[in-house]
Order: sequence, then structure tokens, then C-alpha cells
Amino acid sequence: MVKLVQQSVKSWWKFSFLRASSYSTEPETLASSFLSSKDEGSTKPAKSPLYSKLLYLTRSNGSVIPILDKWVTEENPIKYEDLQSIIKQLRAYRRYKSALQIYEWIKNSKHFDISAGDVAVQLDLISKAHGLKAAETYFTSIPDDLRTYQVYAALLNCYADAKVLNKAEDTMQKLKELGYAGTVAYNVMLTLYSKMGDVEKLQSLVLEMEDKGIAGDVITHNIVLNAYASVPDVTEMEKLLMKMEADPLLIDWSPYTVAAKGYLKAGDIDKAYEALKKCEHLVKGKRSRLAIDMLITLYTSMGKKDDVYRIWNKFKRKVKYHNSSYHCMISGLEKLDDLDGAEQIFAEWEADRVHFDIRIPNMLVTAYCKKGHMEKAISIIEKLVESGKQPNGSTWNRLALGYCVHNDMEKAVETMRKAILASQPGWKPHFHSLASCVKYLQSKGDTQREQELKDLLRVRDLFPKEVEKGLDKYIETGNQMSKALDETDLEDACLQ
Repeated sequence: MVKLVQQSVKSWWKFSFLRASSYSTEPETLASSFLSSKDEGSTKPAKSPLYSKLLYLTRSNGSVIPILDKWVTEENPIKYEDLQSIIKQLRAYRRYKSALQIYEWIKNSKHFDISAGDVAVQLDLISKAHGLKAAETYFTSIPDDLRTYQVYAALLNCYADAKVLNKAEDTMQKLKELGYAGTVAYNVMLTLYSKMGDVEKLQSLVLEMEDKGIAGDVITHNIVLNAYASVPDVTEMEKLLMKMEADPLLIDWSPYTVAAKGYLKAGDIDKAYEALKKCEHLVKGKRSRLAIDMLITLYTSMGKKDDVYRIWNKFKRKVKYHNSSYHCMISGLEKLDDLDGAEQIFAEWEADRVHFDIRIPNMLVTAYCKKGHMEKAISIIEKLVESGKQPNGSTWNRLALGYCVHNDMEKAVETMRKAILASQPGWKPHFHSLASCVKYLQSKGDTQREQELKDLLRVRDLFPKEVEKGLDKYIETGNQMSKALDETDLEDACLQ
């Protein structure tokens, strides 16, 4: 069980750090907080035909500029506030290039004056769409009269997001000189120090806030608590948790899950369990689904199968239509070696007619492959096809890896081919199983099928020269044989 706890905490820490408190500390938050409604427009999306046209177009990655030109040519009214609102919505959808195109159109139209707030937003968008160097180049082009605290705040976000510590600290100093280094700016720096594991600088910054009378908010406390838990520094973590418990505005279920992870990392399962019990009593509101998912995952990491079921049964009505909760349950029960239970939860998912998510059946395919139940894995895929749902590259990839694990190489090759054919942009075949398939074909002297497999990869841009060279070298040295395909590889495949 100790091994299960260690593996779970290690693999889940990155995810939980980003979502543990669900209080956003992403770089965009700082820039947004400095933008007034006058600078950024209405907080609600513009409900207009133009809004619908632009949002629909950006889904297909088309340029918004011709749409705007046509809109004006047809003498339709266009308000600057509407454009700002659309830009804000595009940022929320992470369609940064489309948002920048609107600013390009605004600049070329010469009908609107761009404020310092708009410049700050553009700087943030450029960093996200084109990288830090492009953002720095844009910053140097900004006139002095527009280089306000808003722009420096956005620049701080850029450096913090890229983890460029020295430049982030220099920019923070500039904000201090301008008199605008408040709680939000400090939160960005605290987050950066926490991500970089520099607890000493983090503590120094907390003391600086206290000396200057800068009140920390709930985000501040959660950032610092996460930092202590990640080390873990149980003493400091407990001191801060006691302080948060004394203030109803600072405490909800979230800090207890952070503390539980800290205790688990320190090897104290009993205290972790106590923290989760406190967490349970505070599960409510809009963020309750996240809390339930985290409880399921953490109880799984502790090997507490009865508690996993208890949480599911207690809160099922709150999560029964959310795929993430089914994902947590099936994953957790599979890790707890309760395949029958995982099958039952999968049956509930099918019966509840939750919005289809291929990752759910893919998880069961992986579970079956790990146990050698290949026929059951195939039956899941056949049911998908019968219901009109198409397996994706990851589905076939998992099955192919299962065949490799159990040394059924003919089927592995056939299934790997299906995986490549079903692949989408960004997908990658599992390297060890691909290498095993290629080596198997080479051992059979089947150069024709080997070439066909590689050609399929090339056609889909999945086989650049460096990958091909790496694969050839990998096979030549026989590393894939010394590193036997096992359950760890199947776990890795789940991430694809």
C-alpha cells in the first residue's frame, strides 16, 4: 500500500497543484485584474450577430478580419465595447490568434483609440500565441505614455508563465516603483516561487507583504499552503492551516485536500485521513464536483477502497452526469484491483447516458489489457462501433500495447496500423509498442509491412527523421527487450 501511496502522490501532484484550490492564479488573472470595465468592456459577451459570426468562424481557425470588413461595408453598427467583449471571450476560449486579429483590425480601421489596458491585453495575447520573445519585442515598441502599470502587470504575467525568474523579479520591482504592487502581483510572484520550489524566497515575500501591510487573500494562503505541502514542510503547513481555520473567509474543503497530499508525501496516512474527513463536511457549492473527484482520487492513493465507494454513494447525485467523476472512479477501482467494481461503474456511466467521452471506455480497455482479458477489451471496442461511436487512435494504441505485453505480435501489428489510421493531430503511438511491432516485422523478414507501417506514420506527420533515427537505434541496441513491456507502459499509454 505504501508503494501505491507514493506512486499516486507523485503522479497526481502536478495535476492537484493546478486544481487543488480552484482559485485561479494563472498569469492572465493579474492582467485582467488591472483592467477596468472601461478598458476591457462589458463582462458579458456581446449578444449580437457579429459575436455569433466571429465565434463560429474561430472554431475553424479562419481569419476574423474579412468578417469585420464585410460587417462594416454593409453599414452595420459596431461598438468598441462589443469588440472588447468578444476579445475577452476569445481569451477564455484560448483563441489567442483570433483575438489578436481583432486588435489588428482595430488598429487598421483607425476609428478607435487603443487604451493602455488594450495594450496590456495584446501583450498577454502575443505571449500566449507567439511566445515570450515576440511579447518582449512588442513591449519594446510600446510608446512610453502607454507603458502603464497595466502593461507592466501583463509583462510580469508573461515572465512568470515562462518561469523567467530574474526578469519577473525586475518587473515586480518596476511595479513597486509605480506603486501598483498589490496582493495580486504578489500572488503571481508567490506562484512562481512555488512552481520553482524556492520556499525560502516564498517565505521572504510573505514577510515582505506583512511588513508593508499588504493583506493576503484566499489565493495567497492557498498558494503558500500548496508550497509547504509540496516540500513537504508539515510544521509550516499545519501552522498556516490553523490560521486559515480561524477565518471563515479563508477556509473551505480545498485546503484540507492540499494538507492531505502534504501528509501523504510525508508518509503520515493517519493525518491525511483526518484531513479528508474534514474536507467531506465542507463539500458544497459550485466546486463540489471537483472536491468529490479529489476525494475519490486521494482515498484511492491511500488504498481506502471502502471510502472510495462511500464517497461515490454519498455524492453520486451531484456527479452522475459528469465524466470526470466516472473517470476517477474507474481509474481508482482499477488501481485498487477491483475490476468488477470498475465494470459496474462503467455500466452506470452507459446507463446514465452521460455525454460521450472516449476516455471512459479507453480506461476499461487499458484495465482489461493489463489483466490479459483481450477479448473483453475487444468487446468494448465492438460495442462502441455498434453504437455509432468510433474508437480513436488512443483506443487502438492501448489494445496494440496489450497485445505486445502478452506477446501476440501479429495482432499487435494489425492493431497498431488501426491506431495510426484513426489518429488525430497531436496523437503519438506508444514508442515501445511501435518499436516492438517494427522489430517483429524485421525478424520475420516482412519488409513490405514494415515499410507500409512507416509510410502510414509519415503520411500523418508522425514519423519525422529524428523519430525514425531514434526508432532504428532503439531497435538495433535491443533496448525494448531489456525494458520489458509491462503494466507501467500501459499506464503511460493512458496519458495519450
